[in-house]
Amino acid sequence: MIGCTDLMLGASRGGSHTDGDERLHNGNHGPVVVWNVTSQCNLACAHCYLDAGGVSDLELTSSEARTLIDDAITLRAPILLLSGGEPLMRDDVFELSAYAASRGLRVGVSTNGTLITRHIAERIASSGISYVGVSIDGAEGTHDAFRKRRGAFAAAINGLTNARDAGVKTGIRFTVHKRNVRDLPAVTNLLITHRIPRFCLYHLVYAGRANASMDITNAQRIQMMNYLIGRIPALAARGIEVLTTDNHADGIYLMQSTGGAEKEAQMRLLRAHGGCTAGSKIINVGPQGNVRPCQFWACQSLGNVREVPLAELWSRPNELLAKLRNKKTNLTGRCGACQYADVCGGCRVRAAALGDVWGDDPSCYLSEQTVRGDEV
Repeated sequence: MIGCTDLMLGASRGGSHTDGDERLHNGNHGPVVVWNVTSQCNLACAHCYLDAGGVSDLELTSSEARTLIDDAITLRAPILLLSGGEPLMRDDVFELSAYAASRGLRVGVSTNGTLITRHIAERIASSGISYVGVSIDGAEGTHDAFRKRRGAFAAAINGLTNARDAGVKTGIRFTVHKRNVRDLPAVTNLLITHRIPRFCLYHLVYAGRANASMDITNAQRIQMMNYLIGRIPALAARGIEVLTTDNHADGIYLMQSTGGAEKEAQMRLLRAHGGCTAGSKIINVGPQGNVRPCQFWACQSLGNVREVPLAELWSRPNELLAKLRNKKTNLTGRCGACQYADVCGGCRVRAAALGDVWGDDPSCYLSEQTVRGDEV
């Protein structure tokens, strides 16, 4: 995740730590734990990386979930992110979040927002959940078409504002693809209209129902980033932070576009983050307990928490994790030759979808001059 606002304005803002938790930056922690608490969902989104919607009786029980939470604490996870499917469809989600919060673990939720009534928003707040990210796919017509339900947009905005009014920090999550890239200005305007303090743009990862044919072109990606860079100062003036996820070229492009005298400080931030964090600073637990380097990684499991504790799966020798934690030496092609490999590394899931997990990320839009290091 690239904190674009801090990267662009950090020096003048004194460094705000966009995620709201300094532990995510100082290295004194274990991995972020993303737990898909259920595969159930009340929508059928066209880009769902989990291909969610079905009901499964194999999901972790409440007791197994508490064991997982205890293990996340053992790992010194800075945050437990509850996702799905639709996490609010899990019956014990508030009991589990309250348990995690009572043990000092920060809890966030990624949701489609449609189930957040005022009562549910109050339960979210009282259960210790500190952040709610709601997915918005574009203007109303675009969102409803992509979510395959009329009224989904209105329900999501209502849920977002209900969570905000309950005192929970909120954010809009926007996954960009060819059917909604034109809606980016409309979505960023929603931040202002509804007083939402965080915007996180997700680049499409080719997993689940999402595939390369849905993605925008790299020329469109440059236009999109130029638009965001242009809006960051005005949004920051309103207390709104901008982040992007799943394409670490964003940080390099922003630095090249805006760095100037701040370039050295910006490089320190990028090095602290270290590029793609799959298997090095983030770990995913699926609904049935299967563990993977990130939530998009479907081709190889690291094990199952029902058989081996998460902390052991994280720390014991594993060839895939070893390569991900030393990705610079394993990258090939353009990614391997890039001068910024240590602060980016590309998306290995997108690369794998095109045939070579260590090959080029097709969504890299950096110029050849930038990659080679011979910028004028």
